[in-house]
Amino acid sequence: MTTIPAHNDPICAISSPPGSGAIALVRASGEGVIALCEGMVHLPGGQSLHDLPANNTRHATFRRGDEMLDEVMVTLYRAPRSYTGEEMVEITCHGSPYIQQQILLTMIDAGLRAARPGEFTQRAFLHGKMDLAQAEGVADLIAAAGAAAHRLALSQLRGKVSRRIGEVRKQLLHFASLIELELDFGEEDVEFADRGELLSLATGLVTTLQGLAATFREGNVMKNGIPVAIAGAPNTGKSTLLNTLLQEEKAIVSEIPGTTRDFIEDTVTVDGYLYRFIDTAGLREGGDTIEKIGIDRSYRKIREARIILLLTEWTTAPEEIRKQYEEISRMLDPEQQHLLPVVNKCDTAPPGDLEKLQEALAALPEPPLFISALKEENLEALKERLGHIMHLRQPGDQEVIISNMRHYEALQHAAADLQRVAEGLQNGLPADLVAMDLRQAIHHLGEITGEITTDEILGNIFRTFCIGK
Repeated sequence: MTTIPAHNDPICAISSPPGSGAIALVRASGEGVIALCEGMVHLPGGQSLHDLPANNTRHATFRRGDEMLDEVMVTLYRAPRSYTGEEMVEITCHGSPYIQQQILLTMIDAGLRAARPGEFTQRAFLHGKMDLAQAEGVADLIAAAGAAAHRLALSQLRGKVSRRIGEVRKQLLHFASLIELELDFGEEDVEFADRGELLSLATGLVTTLQGLAATFREGNVMKNGIPVAIAGAPNTGKSTLLNTLLQEEKAIVSEIPGTTRDFIEDTVTVDGYLYRFIDTAGLREGGDTIEKIGIDRSYRKIREARIILLLTEWTTAPEEIRKQYEEISRMLDPEQQHLLPVVNKCDTAPPGDLEKLQEALAALPEPPLFISALKEENLEALKERLGHIMHLRQPGDQEVIISNMRHYEALQHAAADLQRVAEGLQNGLPADLVAMDLRQAIHHLGEITGEITTDEILGNIFRTFCIGK
């Protein structure tokens, strides 16, 4: 493991969201932080902060010299039984931005340093309170915008990803140590590692790692939102549907064909899933140069979407709906994408016409939904269908899901390394060449959990955190 020096100097930060609120939290951590806060935090009866029991919260006053800034609640944590593994003092104050800033300035004047983004969690990692994958789970948990993303981040924070990677790495380390032992006795021509067993392990782990990497597509949409493209001909009500789903006037609605010249995108949470709805330009032949560019982008968004809503009107001929369905279907990956036909403006249909259209479209692989985006009719059924589609494709609760691009890339590299190990064993390559690829696979897996890391990797990870966490 690359040695990263642990920075124990005292740091402080406001850990609650910016702005006014009922209460706010100011956090301090590092060597000697209790002594530094002694002169600011005044407990009842003149009790010393040093004498305060750990993991208990007490009422106190916070003073800047002789001036009382606020009545606060103070919680003290002693190393190593704290979030960072260091001494920690947390001040819960009233939520006035002025009070928060004055408490922070008082700490800085006393010798504490303003914390960098993610520095508290970085110290937790450096002091062995969590591994790197778990630390990234902290950031994902803070950013989770829906139940699916929350569940995924919590699983990572609790170490599910780390344990699975650790199991694979442990198996590889066992064989790597045997091969390294062979190299130490190179002149003896001895063989400690069973080549057949190692080949079987390497081949099996290639499949395992590729399978883990393949979950990234699911994990990414659960974490960042499920992309849903609203596609169809001009004037079918795509922009109206987007506005209704978002409950705001996001897209311009007009009877003029080609009003939407580019895609419009926004997110909304439905039943715990974060959806990224994308209103695309109307698909049609002709149009001016700008509209054609918008249509090209629409096709790109359709290819990238997880779910495609093919929007038509009830007045559209059944054969035309079937034709549009088939054309878009040919563009999609049936294993990864779902095409849902939606018939709009049904509030204007005469009695009996919708039943006839439903009968005419009965042969479609996916039963169409009949809605009115303008009147908000049957939209709950649409949301339920979206949830059903995602539920069918949601991995099992016990399965490890990869949602981090860094983890995905490391798994891909490790799988490629093990593929070379397997090929080398099959071709009878010398132990030193096999060992090189085996070491690389172990290295890439170690990057996920932090057994192998560098200042550059840590900098890239923790700079994405908020200050105070």
